[in-house]
Amino acid sequence: MPTPVPGPDTLFLTWQQDPTTTITIQWIGRDRPDPISIQYSTLEYPIWQQSRAISKPYPATDLKVYRCQLTGLKQGTEYQFQLGDTHSVFRFRTMPAKATDTFQFVSGGDCGVNPHAIGTNILASKQEPYFALIAGDLAYDNGTSPETFAQFLRNYRTHMVDPKGRLIPLLSCPGNHEVSGGYKKKREDSPHYLSVFDGFYSETTYGVLDIGDYLSLVLLDTGHIAPIAGEQTSWLEKTLAERQERPHLIVANHVPAYPSFRPPEGENGKVGTGDEQRKYWCPLFERYNVDAVLEHHDHTFKRTFPLIDGMKNKNGVVYLGDGSWGKLRVPKQPESRPYLAAVSSAYHMTLHRLEGDQRFHIALEETGRVADVCMTASKRPAVRS
Repeated sequence: MPTPVPGPDTLFLTWQQDPTTTITIQWIGRDRPDPISIQYSTLEYPIWQQSRAISKPYPATDLKVYRCQLTGLKQGTEYQFQLGDTHSVFRFRTMPAKATDTFQFVSGGDCGVNPHAIGTNILASKQEPYFALIAGDLAYDNGTSPETFAQFLRNYRTHMVDPKGRLIPLLSCPGNHEVSGGYKKKREDSPHYLSVFDGFYSETTYGVLDIGDYLSLVLLDTGHIAPIAGEQTSWLEKTLAERQERPHLIVANHVPAYPSFRPPEGENGKVGTGDEQRKYWCPLFERYNVDAVLEHHDHTFKRTFPLIDGMKNKNGVVYLGDGSWGKLRVPKQPESRPYLAAVSSAYHMTLHRLEGDQRFHIALEETGRVADVCMTASKRPAVRS
């Protein structure tokens, strides 16, 4: 039997704006004739304030998506909130303004709604992350199954609560299974995913989230709705150039530039997996010294060597993946793909610990076993000086 949870069973948190001073509360539920109020306060000093949720249709159903963005919050502070006239109290924390202490988040991709995805949820929540970044293929609803997407949110609500009882905010970028048809489609082909993430992806399906003065997360669309070449690449170059003084500059996207299972070379007139990223994006990652690229889609654990132009180079960019939160394949071995430093066939997520200008990336298997540990240090001149 599923574990019962208080409040809406699809309740989750995310961000549309500054994670140090805002939070967005969302859920899917039945239409309510009266507005739903949100009461909230800091945990330490419970002087309650009130806001209201807005609603809009949850596509292809008679349900609604409810959303309330709280703004003007205190940085690095624990909060509590209640929905409407319920007595259940939920907790969250805002991100700190400055990374004076070590902090951590988790990442992965390709979840689904099976028991392995739930197992990885449970493992991830035990790490007490500030947030989870799932880079594509969250529910496998394929843009056509509202119930499948809702079930993903139910699983997330049930298990992505840290040991102190705090809800763990969810960030994401789109993958092929968020979209009916997978690639080269329109926003309306991703109705369920964008019904809850259009607060952040209001105009484009790529964006950047700046956290305090220390971390920028660049979230990209690998051709599912936004083409890789053209406007997205131009935006990417400008975005990376403007963030050269950030201690941590991390990119996340779905389809890997350096796949661990699918062929990177095209066959029968088709392009290889990641071919466009290697052509348009990887030179920018290298030029602007991106600290790490989180990529998925192939359903394995993988870490590449630091790479420049696809070749091992100590000054290059590390690519971590490859999307096995709840899906699994057997990867190709490093002998056949020299850019691969470590691979395995294991359900996993990655714990990222950020300390100063260094990052420790710890791949944890569903069982809790440590699959891999690596360290990256910023190479941008502005950070090193």
